[in-house]
Amino acid sequence: MAGLLDLLAGPQAQPAKQQLGQQFGLSDDMTQKAMSALIPALAAGLKSNASKQGGVESLLEALNKGSHKRYLDDPGLLGRPETRDEGNGILGHLLGSKEVSRAVASRASEKTGIGDDLLKQMLPVVATMVMGSLAKKSEEPDTLSQLAGILGGGQRQPQQQSGGLGGLLGGLFGGGRQKQPAQSDGLGMLGALFDADRDGSAMDDIFEMVLKQRR
Repeated sequence: MAGLLDLLAGPQAQPAKQQLGQQFGLSDDMTQKAMSALIPALAAGLKSNASKQGGVESLLEALNKGSHKRYLDDPGLLGRPETRDEGNGILGHLLGSKEVSRAVASRASEKTGIGDDLLKQMLPVVATMVMGSLAKKSEEPDTLSQLAGILGGGQRQPQQQSGGLGGLLGGLFGGGRQKQPAQSDGLGMLGALFDADRDGSAMDDIFEMVLKQRR
């Protein structure tokens, strides 16, 4: 299943990823490891947030009206203080508290060997890259099927409205499926998203913290 890591590994995101590494003094390999460790928690927060009442509309508005894609179009913006401020705002929506952000950075540090202080600084910048990638993807003709994989769909409803991101998210989060995996059975279908690097570790404790904050 495609995920956010796959999206950020694409050619459109490469300049931004290179900028990220340069900004924080990391090699390409270590930058990739850092992103692989940080992004699953953002993906879980995104999915949990969008699954809530009104969450779909909020995400649509953020992607359609925001200017997130500028961070991929002009990677030099990633180093600006206002970018970090916006990223912290995104983290507030996705993760719910600074405590969760610190926990994400701490676990990512254990996994990568990169200092958690550095990862805490990277996290809001990575958050802007995630939103930028989703914003750019939302403009593509095949948004419906591609974003289904990115957001952990895999079970999208073909009978849902077929146009644009609204149809996709309606199918994923409100399209007649009664079960709410993220709230009823632990990791549910988010397990694959949390295990974004396919190493079998789903970061259960971080996931539970995200869900607790978003309820």
